[in-house]
Amino acid sequence: PHTGRLALYLLGLRATCPPPSPHRSLVTWLKYYLEEDWTGSRRHGHPLTSYYQYGLGVLALCVHHKRVREEVIRRLLVAQHHGRLGHGGNAVDTEAVVALAFTCLERRRLVGTELAAELQAAAHRASRSMAAAQGPDGVIGNIYSTPWALQVFLATGACQTEPAFGRAVAALLENLEGFSTAATMAQVLPVLHGHSYLDIASMHCQEEPDMLTPLDIEPLAEVPGNKTVQLVVECPLPWCYDLRLYDRPVAVPAAASLLDVLQAAAALEPHDFKFHTKDTPQGPFLTQVLGLEARQEKRNYWQLLTAPKTPLQMGIADYIPQDKETLILRLSEW
Repeated sequence: PHTGRLALYLLGLRATCPPPSPHRSLVTWLKYYLEEDWTGSRRHGHPLTSYYQYGLGVLALCVHHKRVREEVIRRLLVAQHHGRLGHGGNAVDTEAVVALAFTCLERRRLVGTELAAELQAAAHRASRSMAAAQGPDGVIGNIYSTPWALQVFLATGACQTEPAFGRAVAALLENLEGFSTAATMAQVLPVLHGHSYLDIASMHCQEEPDMLTPLDIEPLAEVPGNKTVQLVVECPLPWCYDLRLYDRPVAVPAAASLLDVLQAAAALEPHDFKFHTKDTPQGPFLTQVLGLEARQEKRNYWQLLTAPKTPLQMGIADYIPQDKETLILRLSEW
């Protein structure tokens, strides 16, 4: 089911103040996808897509002032209670989306009094959890999950009392160059203006003149020269007997991203080095390296690090490694 993509589209559509008729059928489709997302995976006990997309679906319906069945809401409550919302930055993303959905349902009075109290308590638990997860650099989870956490602080009112809020905003301002796609910009821009996605639900749409004009953006100047990046692939027990599966220098242009490094390695040794990605709104996501696939049911993922052990705060298409830097792709458990 295209739960998350349709949910994001409906959130964006609501923010543009459209006439009501064109998107009614889309809201109906989103309700259908939510049911398909769960019923198709009863055997596994989690949505076919992910709790992140499932939570986005509930949030989008709430923003459009549509009621959601209590069973759908309780699935998210149970998942949060049992810690099933993912790992690392992904867990922060998911927990934040779920907390925003809970706050929206409670604030829009789309649930009964008893369930509203449970949702409010769950949202505040999520806020405290995110504050506790903040690193010394102010980042919560990773740089891309930080705007989601800030939206929760804003939506729950914790922004006024939580010291983590100011440190996280400062971290965002230092890393704005990493928000280069439409999806990541859409997450960070509301926060920088003191808003969350919940504010879309209470917008007062007014006729405004079209103020949008295209900008003439000059292409980025090419960086001359080349660089060499040491590319390492690690696979610890229990998945592999040999920890280090690949360890070779890769020569690339000076402006090359990590994705360019992977593509250059594959071009140099098409039989020895292979990798696969999947497209996401945040850019390409690494799913398979050297035939080893990271899978949700196995609770593993490809962790990106710069040697010796610093996790990358950007995706493979956004991170620009330095000359002679060592980059590690490590199959890790969450």
